[in-house]
Amino acid sequence: MPEVSARPVPQHVAIIMDGNGRWAAGRGLPRAAGHREGAKAVRRTVEAAIAKGVRYLTLFAFSSENWRRSPGEVADLTFLLKHYLRSELNEMHAQGVCLKIIGERERFGPNLTAELTAAETKTANNSKLTLVMALSYGGRADIVAAARKAIASGMAAAALTEENFAALLDTRGIPDPDLLIRTSGEVRISNFLLWQTAYSELLFTDVLWPDFGAATFAAALDEYATRERRFGARPA
Repeated sequence: MPEVSARPVPQHVAIIMDGNGRWAAGRGLPRAAGHREGAKAVRRTVEAAIAKGVRYLTLFAFSSENWRRSPGEVADLTFLLKHYLRSELNEMHAQGVCLKIIGERERFGPNLTAELTAAETKTANNSKLTLVMALSYGGRADIVAAARKAIASGMAAAALTEENFAALLDTRGIPDPDLLIRTSGEVRISNFLLWQTAYSELLFTDVLWPDFGAATFAAALDEYATRERRFGARPA
């Protein structure tokens, strides 16, 4: 059962998972070891989100810019994605997690693309938590793609609104994040959910992603509960 709290709980938490490489380097390990530990942190965070009653959790798992990394690291990340999907899918399904993928999944090749689509289909009716995995995702590309869809549909410029434009984004049907967390001490959003985070609360932590877990997640939600969200309005 989700924890009961009188404090406001964000409906949607988005996380930029950063610090795998530094975690590994600090221990004299190859970067791939950091990515493996980062996958364990994903499981802990999914469990923490369910326990806290969060309804949507979006994880920046692979950015469109990550393709510029060395072929070896891209191969490691792709292998880890396959391994995570195959080892965790049944458990996620049993926990009531609905998996959604945003980004250019086709860039991972037909086999992995098919596996991702099958995982979405299998978990489509689950409602405990929607886990949104951003894969080969970029915020600018998302906005450009939505603009192209609007043009291709023949929509008149005067008819275009923020609401119907948002319905053309990869995140259509998903509420905007209430809280955006970035780990590892970096203070930027790195082309992640640029449209959707316009009024998100931002929280930056020095914790490296492989060390992230239930306690860190709870601390982030405690900090969120102290924020006054105004959405551009002045307090009465």
